[in-house]
Amino acid sequence: MNGEHDYEVTVRWTGNTGAGTGGYRAYDRAHDVLAEGRPPILASADPAFRGDPARWNPEELLVASLSQCHMLTYLALCSRAGVVVTGYEDRAHGRMVETPGDSGHFTEVTLNPVVTVADASMVEAAGALHERAHADCFIARSVAFPVRNAPTVQVAAVPA
Repeated sequence: MNGEHDYEVTVRWTGNTGAGTGGYRAYDRAHDVLAEGRPPILASADPAFRGDPARWNPEELLVASLSQCHMLTYLALCSRAGVVVTGYEDRAHGRMVETPGDSGHFTEVTLNPVVTVADASMVEAAGALHERAHADCFIARSVAFPVRNAPTVQVAAVPA
């Protein structure tokens, strides 16, 4: 896999309630994230910024992107190394701070993947591959804040 890769999405604001942005409280933050051939992602601002809590917000999508990138990179590395992963779940957490006179910024994201492997002999390698996945993750390498990893590796239960 060499070369450049382009990604195109459309973000369409759907929150005009009739007066456009005539006042800060007069418009809705609703918008759709669209890509060719895919279902839309219904999005809004964070509720702290007058957004709809039932919709995804950009901050959640950033944290999700980091988690997805790590997982997909990790699974590929495990497959190549002969580590059989049978389960993967990550409860990722991002921290953003607002500062006076500034709109704010992320200070860190922590990934907390719980990985299940097929056999106890795979636990050590499964744990070590998280560091490599982090180093190889395109998204983590592109952000200006630390992305931390706190993985747990467990062995699949043997059927009774």
